[in-house]
Amino acid sequence: MRKSISILFQVLFFTALARLMNELVAWLRIPVPGSILGMLLVFALIRLRVLPRRRLEGGADWLIATMLLFFIPPAVGIIAYRQLLADDGIRIALVLAAGTAVVMLCSGLIAQSIAKRKESSQP
Repeated sequence: MRKSISILFQVLFFTALARLMNELVAWLRIPVPGSILGMLLVFALIRLRVLPRRRLEGGADWLIATMLLFFIPPAVGIIAYRQLLADDGIRIALVLAAGTAVVMLCSGLIAQSIAKRKESSQP
């Protein structure tokens, strides 16, 4: 029970932070999403040891575990664009596949480069 309450407060913290950062972005007219600023703020607070990581882990783990639920509404919303999918669905799928391939290729090349650098720096 205590762990559940702790996770609830952590999720509420993340929600409040997201809303606050979105308001800040709108107020300052910054061309960066509020969620990105929020992640940077949490990262900075953890790195500076202002906020212990263990105080956020339960809520973060729960949000990651339930992330799929947050993608269901947009996926269902695609049904409203049947005509677009009928007309351009193949092109959209090709762009998605090409983009995924480019990201995978770049990630693999970067990982290989890092691995080679680590191998050469070890005695």
